[in-house]
Amino acid sequence: MHHTTLTVFRTLARGCKTRVAAAMCVLGACLSVSFGASATPAFEDTLAQRLQACTGCHGEQGRASPGGYMPRLAGKPAGYLFHQLLNFRDGRRGYGPMTSLVDPLSDDYLEEIAAHFASLDLTYPPPQPATASAATLERGERLVRQGDPAAQVPACSRCHGDAMMGVAPAIPGLLGLPRDYVNAQLGAWRTGKRRAQAPDCMAHVAKQLSLSDIHAVSQWLAMQPVPPGAKPLAAWPAGQRLPVACGGVGVDAVEASGASR
Repeated sequence: MHHTTLTVFRTLARGCKTRVAAAMCVLGACLSVSFGASATPAFEDTLAQRLQACTGCHGEQGRASPGGYMPRLAGKPAGYLFHQLLNFRDGRRGYGPMTSLVDPLSDDYLEEIAAHFASLDLTYPPPQPATASAATLERGERLVRQGDPAAQVPACSRCHGDAMMGVAPAIPGLLGLPRDYVNAQLGAWRTGKRRAQAPDCMAHVAKQLSLSDIHAVSQWLAMQPVPPGAKPLAAWPAGQRLPVACGGVGVDAVEASGASR
């Protein structure tokens, strides 16, 4: 085998994080050579290049699309993305393809991945048209903006920010996500299929929601446009507390008696 080809194979293997991945990288290079490549292409050994595998589901550069199921990664707070990668790796979230991808990766490498996607500043797609009645959309907006004190459901904006774009480093935005994804994730928390670090605030909130409430919230959120230049808040507002205790966020919660306010 030509010396230059061997050099490329070694470079590919060094760019992969596991022996299985390294073998697949080299196999891909072998196939390229076998099918008559006249010149060995340069290999861009960067994190962005390795994360091209993510774009098959999450869209180009992790931007996703409003009509699909997979969530957007680009621009989300790094702490949130890191926690989700940990949750898939450590069994708190169950989705086989994601678990297989992150299972062999270290905490440090998962942090690198999270930081990469968090750093991307990309435009959002147009919102999805609503398919629900006016009454359902009104209920969804009320839950997002005001909550339902009688059901002990705090407003979504109490945690995710008035602009619903999230708060760095660990609270995600709720705009610009596919409706089916929001609906499915609230349902997964409600049934216990999705979990997060204890205390699991989203599980607590979702279990207070009816199925019609989940439908209303996901419909209303998906139809909201993302304002140009909108980003997560850089830090949690001074003196403000979360309405419920939430693991992995690092913000104090109000007393239990005030959770419905």
